[in-house]
Amino acid sequence: MQVSVPDVSSRSLAELISLSGRRAVVTGAGRGLGRAIARRLAEAGADVLVADIESELAVTAAEGLNALRPGCAVAAHMDVSDAGSVIAAADLAVRELGGLDIWVNNAGIFPSVPALEMSDTAWDEVFAVNTRGVFLGSREAARRMREPGGGGEAGGGGVIVNVVSTAGFRGTAPGLAAYVGSKHAARGITRQLALEFAPFGIRVLGVAPTYVPTEGNMAAATAVAGDPAAAGDIVSVMRPSRLGRLGVPDDIARVVLFCASDLSAFMTGSTLLTDAGETI
Repeated sequence: MQVSVPDVSSRSLAELISLSGRRAVVTGAGRGLGRAIARRLAEAGADVLVADIESELAVTAAEGLNALRPGCAVAAHMDVSDAGSVIAAADLAVRELGGLDIWVNNAGIFPSVPALEMSDTAWDEVFAVNTRGVFLGSREAARRMREPGGGGEAGGGGVIVNVVSTAGFRGTAPGLAAYVGSKHAARGITRQLALEFAPFGIRVLGVAPTYVPTEGNMAAATAVAGDPAAAGDIVSVMRPSRLGRLGVPDDIARVVLFCASDLSAFMTGSTLLTDAGETI
């Protein structure tokens, strides 16, 4: 049976952006973009499962949200490349939050390894997180969203937001072949799952940020510090944009909020470039 998204034309702007009563999962939410996204969703009224492979970071981020709005956040360990871990976190979200309306696939890795030197294992690790992780999260989210009472307003429905990258639209710095390939794949998955999930009232959107200085980006640069050329490749893409400044995590989080809210109620399958004109 086709589940229709509601016509929200009569709602006020405040109602359209509000996530009050909705339940969200954000992966890789212990720091960087994920943490900023979780904060904006919580500020808009959502209860949030803060998921991260580093449990301590997830706990700290959830505590920060609960300090702003008591009881709005729960921490969870999640390895997005492991189906059992994703299923356990999805079940925890339903159990602790009461259902699932929003799922943000944010977790990702981006080691810099020249293509001629990249091992099969290194390639597979990137795709396991950046591509398999997007699929697993989307699948488990949709399975719960399609159930009566699982999400949406009339028993079914929800929103999945995949954090892609400008690397999903073009080539980028040397050493990022696996990353670029995985993000092109994530963009394709976004389109295909939007097609498959639409009958259940589940919207799937992508957000494609440019690089912004985050703990993860800087850690990646540090990891290859023994190779100044490789470190320079990573840092070189973090440069002032056409709009005159570097991006910050909240620049991306606000676009994810737009996707998760009813402001974008008639959108699915698109990937929104959030790159200050980088790909013009």
